[in-house]
Amino acid sequence: MEQTSQIYAIRTTANREDQVIDFLTSNVQKKKLEVYSAIRPHGMRGYIFVEASNRSDAEQAAFGIPYARGVLPNVVAYKEIEHMLEQVKKEINIQKNDVAEIISGPFKREKAKIVRVDKLKEEVVVELLDAAVPIPITVKLDAVKVIRRDTDDPIQNVEN
Repeated sequence: MEQTSQIYAIRTTANREDQVIDFLTSNVQKKKLEVYSAIRPHGMRGYIFVEASNRSDAEQAAFGIPYARGVLPNVVAYKEIEHMLEQVKKEINIQKNDVAEIISGPFKREKAKIVRVDKLKEEVVVELLDAAVPIPITVKLDAVKVIRRDTDDPIQNVEN
């Protein structure tokens, strides 16, 4: 017999998602609940998702946990959160001197030049192109989208 699982959203206090997951994991192990996974989608504050065999196990896992505000009434379809999970699989293809558009945060829709890429921290340092004085700004990798690759070698472009 194949066991089916469902995904439940648990509301949390913003920026406490990791702590809720730690407490929840401990609860699942102590109570031997049928909870298979718990995720905190990147960039989504105030919610975590739990894959469990039924609503009762999801509620028991979250019961009494500090910063957990309760299980939402509706089951979450995998399609609804799939795009949040797929980001992890992407290969980082950002290089120094690329021109990128900032797609989130206070500098949204600004064009910037990539100055440095830190793949371990998942951050890039950019300089805004429209700024009068170039100031380096550190942003998350998923906050930028490359719009032009700097492949032109300036030495080759000089005519003899």
